Amino acid sequence: MDEWQEKLTCALACQRCSKTLDPNDQRILSVYDHEPVCLPCKKEEEQRPDYEQVSREMIGTCMAETEMMYSDPGGYCFHHFYPFACKRL
Repeated sequence: MDEWQEKLTCALACQRCSKTLDPNDQRILSVYDHEPVCLPCKKEEEQRPDYEQVSREMIGTCMAETEMMYSDPGGYCFHHFYPFACKRL
């Protein structure tokens, strides 16, 4: 597992509300700061008026920096839009 995957996919708490995340709890990456957040916090994030613009910019930058396509299910960019759980179970 890459270092970013370990740090983000196995985060112990939501970076927004500090809710404890168990390995089986789903989390998703914020498009604002690329930190793992719980699904309720992601839903709140999606209600922000600038979310659509920020998410478009983030995905373009992310794909350029990682050289991975958005549709790669193992890729960093993919985890900003699809929930995941810790893979160390």
